[in-house]
Parts: sequence; structure tokens; C-alpha cells
Amino acid sequence: MDTDKGLAPENALGDFLRARRSRLRPEDTGLPASGRRRVPGLRREEVATLAGVSTDYYTRLEQGRERHPSQQILEAVARALHLDDEAVAHLFRVATPTTRRTRRAPRRERVSPHLRRLLQTWSDTPALVLGHALDVLAHNRLAGALYADFAHCDNLLRMTFLDPAAHSFHRDWDRAAASCVAALRQSAGLDPEDPRLREIVGELSLKSADFRVLWARHDVRGKTREAKLFHHALVGDLELHYEAFTVNSAPTQQLVVYQAQPGSTSADALALLGSLSAGPVPAPDPAMDTE
Repeated sequence: MDTDKGLAPENALGDFLRARRSRLRPEDTGLPASGRRRVPGLRREEVATLAGVSTDYYTRLEQGRERHPSQQILEAVARALHLDDEAVAHLFRVATPTTRRTRRAPRRERVSPHLRRLLQTWSDTPALVLGHALDVLAHNRLAGALYADFAHCDNLLRMTFLDPAAHSFHRDWDRAAASCVAALRQSAGLDPEDPRLREIVGELSLKSADFRVLWARHDVRGKTREAKLFHHALVGDLELHYEAFTVNSAPTQQLVVYQAQPGSTSADALALLGSLSAGPVPAPDPAMDTE
């Protein structure tokens, strides 16, 4: 499988536009649904009509023959396809031509010792630091206990798609999987040449049919805040809300902090998990702290 094509195809804009128009029905946009359709979603001429451009121009756009669409054209196409703000930002990124960069060697992301120490001071709140490819770069003891059902707490995508524990741990696995892939798609739009992103997309494309289906949808959504429904082998069901924060000293990293509603059964379960996992604070890994 050509994993490069899966991440940074020559016609990334066309792939994105085709994926998004295939998900819209004429009735979603106020157009009449007439005749049998050979493919799902809107036809090219229908998108062109909604965007106020010629069918020939929109066809060239999808085929990669129109390399410099104006801001006004992109905004019109975004409205026609009912894109949300994050998808619009992704559209502008993939529509902007860039010089293909020399293939870079993988660069190991590291979490600062100060942030690692801060994580360990939060004894009643699961917290972790994610890299741009959703690698788990660091976590505190309670986050480690939360994800203890998994063989490895190394990468949220690998855990979700390749670890059998994921389907019992995530009470809404479909939603969790879609969220992970949409976050990875956003990172791919920011830097499609990144070696780690290529590695993750390549591995999951080979090993997971579910990932391939979701990746082809071209959903784009960064991690901000969300409620997560878990089932832990030791403490049962949990509903936790997370907030994601950009690490200013390392802008490709995100600090993700979970919390339960005070006084809820989930708060009781999280407190129980904390007591079960109590012990000496683990020593930091010197290799991870070295710049």
C-alpha cells in the first residue's frame, strides 16, 4: 500500500472535496433529488451550482488542474459543502500549494521535565500529554491506571484500533474512533510531510479496515473538549469530561486533563481507582527528559 498517497496525495484538495460532497444529499442543500444516482452524495454540477461557479471550473478544482483558487471561491465551496470552521481551515490548508519538502528523519517528541513534574502533582485527575500524531508522550499515575486495560499506553490511535481492549473500554467505540481519526486528519493538514504521521497512517491503513474507512471520510476535528464514556475493568462505568490545552513551550503537544462531575458515581469510581493505584510517585524516565 502506498502510505504516502494516503497521507499527502498529489491532489489532496480533490480527495477532500470528493469525500465531503459524497456525504451530502441534494435535500440537505435545498436541491431537488431527481433521478437515480450512480454514486452517493452530490454531483459535481450540483456543488458548482451551489458555489456559484461553472461545472468546468469545479471539475478542474477536484481534478487538481486548478492550482490557485481564490479565497472567495474556497469560501463559496465551503458554504456549498456545509463545512464547519475546522473543515474550512483544513480546506484552505490543502488548497494552498507548498513546495514539497525533503523527506525528514523522524524526530522524537519530548516532554519538558517541568511539565512531567506538574502531571504527577495531580493525584485525583487523570492527565496526559499527546504529541501531534496522538502519541502518549507522558501521563500521570491516575491516567496510567485509567488506561491499564490496554497492553500499551503509547498512541491513542493504535490503542483504539489495534488493541482488543478498546471495544470494551470505550462504551461508544464508534464515536471514540471517529474522534481520533478526525484529530489525526487535522494534524496531517498542518504538516502532511511529517514522518511520524506517515508512519501511523501507514501502519493503521495496513492493519485496520475500520481506520481505512474513517480516514477516507476526511473528517477534521481537533481535540478541544468532550465527554467520554469508559468502562474500566476494576471500577466499572465512568463518564469523564476532558479539556485539551496547547503546550506553549511545545506547540505540537497538547495537555489533556480529565475530570468527573463532582458528587457523581463517576467521581466515586475515579476516587476508588485512585486509591487502588496509590503508591510511590514513579521516577521520571531520564531518556524522555533529555533535549
